[in-house]
Amino acid sequence: MTVHFIGAGPGAADLITVRGRDLIAASPVCLYAGALVPVELLEFCPPGARLVDTANLNLDQIVDEMAGAHAAGHDVARLHSGDPSIYSAMAEQMRRLDALPVPYSVTPGVPAYAAAAATLRRELTVPGLGQTVVLTRASARATPMPPGETLGTLGKSGATMVLHLAVQRIDEVVAELLPNYGPGCPVAVVANASRPNEITLRGTLSDIAAQVHESGIKRTAVIIVGPVLTATEFCDSHLYSVDRLR
Repeated sequence: MTVHFIGAGPGAADLITVRGRDLIAASPVCLYAGALVPVELLEFCPPGARLVDTANLNLDQIVDEMAGAHAAGHDVARLHSGDPSIYSAMAEQMRRLDALPVPYSVTPGVPAYAAAAATLRRELTVPGLGQTVVLTRASARATPMPPGETLGTLGKSGATMVLHLAVQRIDEVVAELLPNYGPGCPVAVVANASRPNEITLRGTLSDIAAQVHESGIKRTAVIIVGPVLTATEFCDSHLYSVDRLR
């Protein structure tokens, strides 16, 4: 048997990959975070599948479910929201499975920041203006940021910055970004990207915190900061240039 870590996408059920959907359909056990993974995806599970909402389970309990399925010879579809390569807590589960050992695979998914960029109808790498995207989050008491990865340090390049798990600390985020980006720097906040209850806020570092507080957004949001969000005057990419195609 195999534990299949599957990126379930940002929220819309039809944004899962074909591979992910097929693995769900072939797995007699499905572990999913009920608060984050669209319930519609469970419709792909085979009849009689064991469905386990992991929202209120600790790591030991989750791994026990996987080990139990392994002992029974059952494949497991382990659904993570977005793409499991960032902020999924997949690494600690894989470390436990390596120790048992239990085999596993990883199937990528559409990350939340990509869904947010699609909602904003923006490319995050605009020629001549922004060619680097920093994916990070705000520091929190439970899981502090490593030394050298503060927003102040990461923002020195002026690169486009995408923050996950940070909207609840919007005031602190703005305060840390202002010295490098300035009060007029464009900012967007997209909550519940790709879902029916999606909320989009657009502004600058000078007013985005007030917008977030007024909207009541508390979680499941991506913050994007950088001039690429409002860029209209920029050079064409070399990709389709006349000179390259001659």
